[in-house]
Amino acid sequence: MNDSEVLTLREWRRKRLLTQEELAAKVGVTFTTISNWETGEAPPRVRNIRKLAEALSVAPEQIIFPPLKPKKVAA
Repeated sequence: MNDSEVLTLREWRRKRLLTQEELAAKVGVTFTTISNWETGEAPPRVRNIRKLAEALSVAPEQIIFPPLKPKKVAA
């Protein structure tokens, strides 16, 4: 692996052969939270970015998160 490789969270998870459930257990969150981070539904907190990086054996700056989806406003 290239030490400076930058990939999305989903790409890193798949490269490490982890399911959302397995990564969630390593980070201490639910698999739904992992899904939300991978799809841009919600951003991870800084402490969770560190936990993700550790679980994936990469530096935090090597993980790209998708743009956040706009919240739907009730009419």
